[in-house]
Amino acid sequence: MTKADIVAEIAAETGIERNEVLKTVETFMSAIKSSLAKEENVYLRGFGSFIVKRRAEKTGRNISKNTTIIIPAHNIPSFKPAKVFVEEVKNKVVVK
Repeated sequence: MTKADIVAEIAAETGIERNEVLKTVETFMSAIKSSLAKEENVYLRGFGSFIVKRRAEKTGRNISKNTTIIIPAHNIPSFKPAKVFVEEVKNKVVVK
């Protein structure tokens, strides 16, 4: 499912124009990105959490030059689904 599919589905269910739904979805994603950039986690009850994980500094290898490089510590975004979300996905039976 793409962002366009999500916008189309929300527009069809709510009767709101696609342009307004697209603006809302874009603003929602922008708010999550800016919060994570400030190292603030986002919690959506019943859905999941967008969290910032810290990766420690580590040693890597450049195989083509046969050299060792240091990969600095850095943050990465992560998503942790809520238990309700996980159970719903686990228990879905797909009938074709």
